[in-house]
Amino acid sequence: MSAQRKALIVRGGWPGHQPVEATERFIPFLQEQGFHVRIEESTAVYADAATLAQTDLIVQSITMGEIAHDELAGLRSAIEAGTGFTGWHGGIVDSFRASSDYLQLVGGIFASHPAIGPHTPHVEGEQHFRDHTVNITELGRQHPITAGIADFDLHTEQYWVLFDGLNDVLATTSHPSEPEQQWHRPHTSPVVWTRQWGAGRIVVATPGHSVDVLDDPSVRTIIERGILWAARTGSGS
Repeated sequence: MSAQRKALIVRGGWPGHQPVEATERFIPFLQEQGFHVRIEESTAVYADAATLAQTDLIVQSITMGEIAHDELAGLRSAIEAGTGFTGWHGGIVDSFRASSDYLQLVGGIFASHPAIGPHTPHVEGEQHFRDHTVNITELGRQHPITAGIADFDLHTEQYWVLFDGLNDVLATTSHPSEPEQQWHRPHTSPVVWTRQWGAGRIVVATPGHSVDVLDDPSVRTIIERGILWAARTGSGS
């Protein structure tokens, strides 16, 4: 009988992204897929080399915050050795803004969520929400994380992301050029990408500002498939 796989959830940071409520949504799925789940409320565990060496998957939900040098070194070493790493929204792509080594690891950083026009009505607290479409790329239509998922619409924050060429982009979104904006043509940002780092797999999904977005069937499917694909012994190819 094979040993039970181990998943580590590391959560915290800015409370507006509901790191506890968001990650709790995926614990039953992890357990159903045969993972033993450990939860940590800080990045201190990343400095524990013995624990990370036995961890098949890290699910991170930490928006902003800081990470110590030994913690980041431990995280990078674990992924290089084969531990999977995944997360959504600010919990992975707006973490540790001051750490260039972390940004290199994940391959992208949240830059902005372009404001909606001043004359567009919006609900209080949703100043950055806008209707937008997530488009599956040609690569995404072939990839086990996004295969069979059609383009879909969301009404939530639309992340403008700075990214590099090592990412395999599975889905994108377009920021339109509008009279009230400063850019002169539409800009395309990645929404879902994978990244090989040493022996490890990284999966990033930018939707997930609130738990209702995580409950969107397409978003939920992408995150759950990403969990399986990223894990050290995941079934994805």
